[in-house]
Parts: sequence; C-alpha cells; structure tokens
Amino acid sequence: MKSQQQGFTLIELIVVIVILGILAATALPKFVDLGTDARSAVMKGVEGSMRGANSMIYGKAAAAGQLSGTVNNFQIATGVTLNITNGYAANATELAKAMDLSSDILPNAGGTAFEHQKAASKTNCSIGYAAPATVGATPTYTLTYAAATTNCQ
Repeated sequence: MKSQQQGFTLIELIVVIVILGILAATALPKFVDLGTDARSAVMKGVEGSMRGANSMIYGKAAAAGQLSGTVNNFQIATGVTLNITNGYAANATELAKAMDLSSDILPNAGGTAFEHQKAASKTNCSIGYAAPATVGATPTYTLTYAAATTNCQ
C-alpha cells in the first residue's frame, strides 16, 4: 500500500521558523530607524527647492535690472516681497518667503540656515545659506547632516 504524506513534519516546521528568524534578524536593523534617513532626504529636497526658488528670484531680478547691491521689498509675486542681495534672496528668512515649506523646516533665528524642527539637534540637521557677496557670484548652500552620530536623528 502507498501512504500519502499529509502536512509537514515537526522538523520541517522548525527549520522554516529558524530560517525566517535568521532573515528577520539580519533585515530588522535596516528598517528600525527610517526617521533619520527620511529627515536627511527631506533636507536634500529642501536644498533643491532653495536652489529653484533662488533661480526664479534671480530671473525676476535680472528682468527688472536689479542684480547689483541690496534691494529691499523686491516684489516677486503678487503680495510677496523680499529683500535681495546681488539678485538672490538676502538670507534664509527672505528665501523662505518664496518657498512653500512645511512647519518642520524653518529658517533659524539668524537667517543663516534652514533647520529640521523634528531633529534631535536642529543645527546638525540643517542647510546653511549665504547670499553672494559680489555681483555675478552665486549663493552658497551647506548641508549639515553627514556626521554619523548626528545624521538628522
């Protein structure tokens, strides 16, 4: 007589559970702290937005012939005015007026950087901004989040 096997043996089930446990143990650390990676990615996106907004401001300033020196209350859109220096936003606070940012990303008190408000250390999860000092120069953007211990935690 032929016997048919029905179901799995206890040994087969234990082997499968052990294999799944090993896979889970190796994959889990990669997914535990997704918040840090997300905040770092957000800051990279904010840098791109800063560059794009500043390019549009520069285009408006060039069309208006306002590329040298400081211009206060420069109108870039209906109801949106900001201070510019050499054709670009004068500081991060002024640049924020031209950007649509969430409440998680705000300029610092000195207007020198955008900081992620949900990071453990805001200054270690930021993008510094400096307007150009001379006509024809470009703004400086400095990302600060690469240190292994701070990395936008």
